[in-house]
Amino acid sequence: MSEETTTNSEITTSQAANGSEPPHLDRAPLAYENSAFLNSADGRLIRILAEYTEPLARFRRERIQDTVVFFGSARFHGREEADRALELLNNTGSLAPAPQHEQPASIPEIAQGTASELGRRRAVAAVEMARYYEDARRLAHMITSWATTIPSNRHRFVITSGGGPGIMEAANRGAHEAGGKTIGLNIRLPFEQRPNSYITPTLNFEFHYFFMRKLWFAYLAKALVVFPGGFGTIDEMFEVLTLVQTHKLAKNITVVIYGSEYWKKVFNFEWLVDTGAISPGDVDLFHFADTPEQAFELLKDGLTVHHLGPEADRKRDPVVAETIPAFSPEDLLGPEFARTL
Repeated sequence: MSEETTTNSEITTSQAANGSEPPHLDRAPLAYENSAFLNSADGRLIRILAEYTEPLARFRRERIQDTVVFFGSARFHGREEADRALELLNNTGSLAPAPQHEQPASIPEIAQGTASELGRRRAVAAVEMARYYEDARRLAHMITSWATTIPSNRHRFVITSGGGPGIMEAANRGAHEAGGKTIGLNIRLPFEQRPNSYITPTLNFEFHYFFMRKLWFAYLAKALVVFPGGFGTIDEMFEVLTLVQTHKLAKNITVVIYGSEYWKKVFNFEWLVDTGAISPGDVDLFHFADTPEQAFELLKDGLTVHHLGPEADRKRDPVVAETIPAFSPEDLLGPEFARTL
């Protein structure tokens, strides 16, 4: 018997001998209010379920039926900010603060002759890549403006991003400027970051688990637009393409890869076919686009053909409209989930 057990036993015996009662205990916390448990390894399953059920409840409440997801780099800026970076690069006498770490070469570096070739190239590339920010912003605006004209009891093809800066901000910004709802699926990281200000407040999410965040990207998406980006963008793009390739999603999803010049430098898709790594038909799983107008037509055609049957017929033919119920099961139950096979 341990010393602690012996001591407690002696105390209990002494209290009993004296006829006194033990001190009153505080009420135990409810299990679902016990933060120590919820944040422990034993509470992991509950945390995972929460990142499924809480977004589901909000999507139902906000009447979100489906989404168009934008992926792309968090490092690309809008044209005005990029133009300022290039101006600083060329004006070596400027007293303006140096750019942040990993941004285009700073003024002191250039003035001292210590700027690397990479720094110089990044300064020029910042302006070139800024067009992708503006293109994403315009494309999101076009999709949202069109989607709001679709007769539906719920919000269709809501622009969704990872909730951060860069291309993600551009997508949310374009949808916001078009007057539509827009979703941000942020991820909690071990350094300071925040959601961009263009996300609809009631559709601003933050996840702990990457795989739950990816689930919500894929579950509601009817189309995917992939702008130039790095590891995160590549990971997300190929995860969705793999689901499409293996027919794990029981729906047709339109995938547009934006910026053919960029992506064909990053990946040689023809070589993948030539080596047998992918089938010739796999390159038909996606489309390249280089202008917002071109991308919009690809998206509009794919979404209309595969996902706007009843709504499109109702809009074209008033007689058909009378024969179609005003509410579908999805209207009453919530988001239209993608079944998996």
